[in-house]
Amino acid sequence: MLKNGVMMQYFEWYTEDDGKHWKRLKEDAKHLSEIGVTSVWIPPCFKGTGKNDNGYGIYDLYDLGEFDQKGTVRTKYGTKEELIAAIDELHKYEIQVYADVVLNHKAGADGTERFKAIEVNPDDRNQTIGEAYEIEGWTEFTFPGRKGKYSDFQWHWYHFSGTDYNQENEKKAIYRIEGQNKGWADDGTVDNEYGNYDYLMYADIDYSHPEVIKKKKKWANWFIEETGIDGFRLDAVKHINENFIYELRESIEANFGKEFFIVGEYWDQNYTNLNSYLDSQDYKLDLFDVGLHHQLEQASKKGQEFDLTHLFDQTLLKNNPMQAVTFVDNHDSQPNQSLESFVEPWFKPIAYGIILLRKEGYPVLFSGDYYGIQGDHPVEPQREVIDNSMYLKKNFAYGDQADYLDHVNCIGWTRSGNEEYPKGCAIVISNSEAGYKDMFVGREKKGFVYEDYLGNCTETVTIDEEGNGHFIVEPGSLSVWVSRED
Repeated sequence: MLKNGVMMQYFEWYTEDDGKHWKRLKEDAKHLSEIGVTSVWIPPCFKGTGKNDNGYGIYDLYDLGEFDQKGTVRTKYGTKEELIAAIDELHKYEIQVYADVVLNHKAGADGTERFKAIEVNPDDRNQTIGEAYEIEGWTEFTFPGRKGKYSDFQWHWYHFSGTDYNQENEKKAIYRIEGQNKGWADDGTVDNEYGNYDYLMYADIDYSHPEVIKKKKKWANWFIEETGIDGFRLDAVKHINENFIYELRESIEANFGKEFFIVGEYWDQNYTNLNSYLDSQDYKLDLFDVGLHHQLEQASKKGQEFDLTHLFDQTLLKNNPMQAVTFVDNHDSQPNQSLESFVEPWFKPIAYGIILLRKEGYPVLFSGDYYGIQGDHPVEPQREVIDNSMYLKKNFAYGDQADYLDHVNCIGWTRSGNEEYPKGCAIVISNSEAGYKDMFVGREKKGFVYEDYLGNCTETVTIDEEGNGHFIVEPGSLSVWVSRED
């Protein structure tokens, strides 16, 4: 986690399919640096099922937009050359780049193969239906367009644990592939929703197969060296054998050091489950704070009925701050997506104030909030709001934190500042009527006059002899108080 770092998720689900995304990112590098972004999470940069694939229908991890495969050379986002140019440009501005890595499954197979499989109950994948029989599944990956460059490894049915389609009778079902040492990952190594959530979609990769483990580690080393990437965002880790994730992280750390950043997407708002996963990884990777995201969503929808004193309960931010990657929304939670849980627009300024101005956590800006969401249900950007909170984080949100989380509809906290940024700030939030917080900012600030940098309150606050201020907030809003000369 970078010191006072801010990550930007530089895509949303409806990012334009024009092949110019890497070019836009390169052109935006200077601006991102100026507003205080220290790292960028890019979308999956690998060849998917076609040029309009967002990257999660993963076909070839070795094709970064270089080979004519699946009807296209470029990916949705551009070519390999443009990708590396964007990474190099971001590095010039000391912005780290994290790749979205999809390891759970493969899609868009080059051919079918015959093998034995058994149908399972979609609601309990440990429960079989009928007897095993031979099916024709899309499990042969030969990558004819790449012709063995970088790797001559080809995938076959025995490298997978399940699939979802029998070509022979055109039946859609969840099929568990049968054979020696085949089956779902052990229950304790994947999420236990649906009994065993190893299977998610497409052809599910079998991470008990020694050849698969070896080749995936080799690929990771190649990819990092080839691109100069600084970290991974691991997609869908709750569906992947946790033992393999541990081995992969250990392999990467051995080759590239502990500074290589890894954050896993384990979509579960139950804190106990997230902490259990972190424990299985010896707390050596980060997770997205899904619990906090859902708290922000509920706060935005319940308004004054939401009890702000419990805002941080059951969150990584509170309980595992060193492993918490905090976010307001992302490509999955945005409207009309699989995990839709979008924070209401009125609450977005408050939500970004929360993740950006707290001492704990590694906050993420969602480009859908910053640049807007496209598609059939567009959402207007809140760029100015986020820029203001970014300015405050960059210049004031340093030092110790004192919490005043003592009222159901009005909470606050102060940041004391540090040697380099001594000013500090005072934050007040209301989800109901106008409110206030009497908070201590330091006796050395006696007589200082504070203003609300966001301009939501026009009054000023003078710090008393004891170092306290009476900080107010307007209804349903956020105020960030800083000393007047700033």
